[in-house]
Amino acid sequence: MPPMHMMKVSVQQRGVLASCTHLPAACCLHMGCKRPLGAITGIYALGMRCSLAFVPSTAPHALRLASNGLHRARGAVVPTSTRRSLGSAKTTTSMDTANVERKKVVFLGTPEIAASSLGLLLEASRQGKGGGFDVVRAVSNPPARTGRKKVLQPSAVQALADSEGITVMTPGTARDEEFLAGLEELQPDLCITAAYGQFLPRRFLDIPKFGTLNVHPSLLPLYRGASPVQRCLEAGDTETGVTVAFTVLKMDAGPVVRQTVRELDGSEKAPELLQELFLEGTKQLIECLPGVWDNTVEKSPQDDAAAVKAAKISVDEARCCFKTTSATTIHNKVRAFAGWPGTWAMFSWGKEGTDSEARKVKLITTAVADPAAAGDDADGGTIEETAVAERQVVMKGDALELTCSDGSVLRVLELQPLNKKVMSAKAFANGLRGDEMRWVELEPLADAVPA
Repeated sequence: MPPMHMMKVSVQQRGVLASCTHLPAACCLHMGCKRPLGAITGIYALGMRCSLAFVPSTAPHALRLASNGLHRARGAVVPTSTRRSLGSAKTTTSMDTANVERKKVVFLGTPEIAASSLGLLLEASRQGKGGGFDVVRAVSNPPARTGRKKVLQPSAVQALADSEGITVMTPGTARDEEFLAGLEELQPDLCITAAYGQFLPRRFLDIPKFGTLNVHPSLLPLYRGASPVQRCLEAGDTETGVTVAFTVLKMDAGPVVRQTVRELDGSEKAPELLQELFLEGTKQLIECLPGVWDNTVEKSPQDDAAAVKAAKISVDEARCCFKTTSATTIHNKVRAFAGWPGTWAMFSWGKEGTDSEARKVKLITTAVADPAAAGDDADGGTIEETAVAERQVVMKGDALELTCSDGSVLRVLELQPLNKKVMSAKAFANGLRGDEMRWVELEPLADAVPA
């Protein structure tokens, strides 16, 4: 029998039988031989009376001599996790896992929440998670002028990528010829999108070998489109979630690979919830990457008949009127539009019997009062009827309370007067110094105060 380190070893790679007559980078224990020998779990040397169960060279303590008859080499099956590593390796003279070919990933995103996702991917890459990959490019919207001075600023994703030494591409549109040609030359294995904000054409989708994965903060097919979290909160849903799905030409309609549900208690605001969902979605994406590389990831088609669109938010939606809208609807709107565009209403305040001009106030944090807390006023009518007729706003506990025309009561916990900082209701009420406050009915939209 030839020396063990020169024996032919058969390995099954992606269903193709490969052979190797010399496997360096581990240790052979056959008859005391110290010759380096390849070591990958699930590959077994051919032998008459014994078979070696190889393990990665990083775990030499686990190398063991299998007993007679165990794992006959001709019938051995490489475990899925091992097949994944082997399938991503080049056919060279070395089978060491350190030489596994790492996949090339391109990340596309723009705002801060996308930068958080990119940060998780970079950390996973450094730790060798996700089957071994490198973020070789970042794609973001071009720098934009922000702030009062309109200074040109890179996006959060571009800023992070620059700090990590990653080449950044900032095409004005994903249809840009130079951009697409550059990606075709790069030949990425996978593209990952998170709040990128641009439509991806067919030519783009055809470039990455394994396709494009998207982190979408909703339970697809619910809320496909630009504002899934905002529309979910606005509707008062009791649950939401995040979906990892392959991108197809139709918006957010690709097959789903991961989906996580998140229960809602009615107090969540869009900015914080968006951050939470994108981070969870990115973690789920990283976990499913090995299955993407070896084509074992499960893909579930979406039910188009159950799809709900999440239309882009308009700044005109920020206005609210207590005469035409219930407290619950306004509360959900405040949560949904927190950050941008915000939610505002008109109020007036001043000494009793004096006229005061209507003033714009943003509603920052709200709640809906318990209907059971209502009582009767001194004239025998309900408190709600009196409050609606006079459009009163009163301090009660830690909130300013006002009654909408349908009788529901909105509690305003935090607010922001025009050109002022955000403040608590109590701080605002103290500043009134006893002045009466009333809500003001808004004029038709065409005559409304601009947001």
